[in-house]
Amino acid sequence: MPKLLSQYLDPLLRGERRMCRDLVTSALEKGVQPREMYQEVIWPAMTRVDELYRDDRINAAEEHMATRINRTVADHVQSRMDRRQSLGKRIVIGCASGEAEEFSAQMCADLFEADGWDVYLLGGGVPQDEIASLVGQLQPSILVIVGSQAGDAPAVRQLIDYIHEINACPEMNIMVSGGVFNRAGELWKEVKADLFAETPGEALDVAARAEPRRAEIRLPGMPKKRRRRRKPPLLAQMEGVPAKTKSAVC
Repeated sequence: MPKLLSQYLDPLLRGERRMCRDLVTSALEKGVQPREMYQEVIWPAMTRVDELYRDDRINAAEEHMATRINRTVADHVQSRMDRRQSLGKRIVIGCASGEAEEFSAQMCADLFEADGWDVYLLGGGVPQDEIASLVGQLQPSILVIVGSQAGDAPAVRQLIDYIHEINACPEMNIMVSGGVFNRAGELWKEVKADLFAETPGEALDVAARAEPRRAEIRLPGMPKKRRRRRKPPLLAQMEGVPAKTKSAVC
């Protein structure tokens, strides 16, 4: 679908809402499946918008217009998506604060829901104790954190440590996807995530194959493991990163 993606990107970057909608509607009527549209056109388009913005090749106004058009188009496509039979599994999805990051999380939620998961979409800006509390109540199979900015990486590590420390959901896997984790190879391991996926399609595959997490067993009276005082190298680099280095994709 590279040709359709190319045709879609030009009006998207110019802020031409009607042309973007017409291109997508026409493609759907000609037989392109909604899932394909999500994963091969809308998502790659958002990835490209993010790259252009971070490279200062488009400004904030252009990035915002493209994100909002893409979100409107995604809502239209999502309404046509087939729903598979329920898997009986729960997934909680959160992200960094920001329009583009929340759009990324929304797209992940749409795809997981269509795949049969019971989805709880948090969006961004939720305090870590409230995330942990919700996880404790719902006992999901997976917590996904998508589209994080570089400066958010230390907070992601803190959230993961906190969830494990209070034993909120012992068998739950934590997956990070996209954003800074795509750009910094081993960062997902440094924040102690259990799973990593670059794209929504990959996230679905990784989640489907994941076994329940094996929680650490600590016998009564056993001392806690001493934490390393020195931060892992990639994580240390993320502290104090300017806000401009944001991500628009999961």
